[in-house]
Amino acid sequence: MHSDKPARTAAKVRKTRRFWAWMLGALIIVVLDQLTKGYVDSHLAYGERWHLLPFFNITLLYNPGAAFSFLADGHGWQRWLFTAIALGAAGLIVNLLRRSPGQLLFCSSLMAILGGAVGNLVDRMQHGHVIDFLLFYWNSWYFPAFNVADVAITCGAALLLLDEVLRIRRERRSKARKAA
Repeated sequence: MHSDKPARTAAKVRKTRRFWAWMLGALIIVVLDQLTKGYVDSHLAYGERWHLLPFFNITLLYNPGAAFSFLADGHGWQRWLFTAIALGAAGLIVNLLRRSPGQLLFCSSLMAILGGAVGNLVDRMQHGHVIDFLLFYWNSWYFPAFNVADVAITCGAALLLLDEVLRIRRERRSKARKAA
């Protein structure tokens, strides 16, 4: 009688290794985010700017709110709301990564979002605000300052949308083949 156990064990080991690879990727994003924020926070005074390009500065700003300073004037309670949201999102993402570590695009997007969410969570817990320093502008128009964690979250969201579009396209093709 042939046992299926070695094949199941090998598959489980591969799945576990992939999961931990995604977690390592998220950790690398967190470390890169925290190193860049720490560097800027220790080398610039609040509001100071290093002019690098005619449309880009490094500047030190603190954001107690969320994206685009949403709820920045919340008098401190928003810190705990955004902390709870980040913890909930992190838990959900870790669960999704554990269940589907072999889906390359999907997990890449989740890894980036997780790394960015945790990077900003560290700031909220440590400082009560998020450190932003990347500032793009043109003449008198300024895009809100952001950081490496925000870039990771944005790229992760874009990859997640791409993954969903490709999934829908695959389903349509599969249905069309079955109907033909």
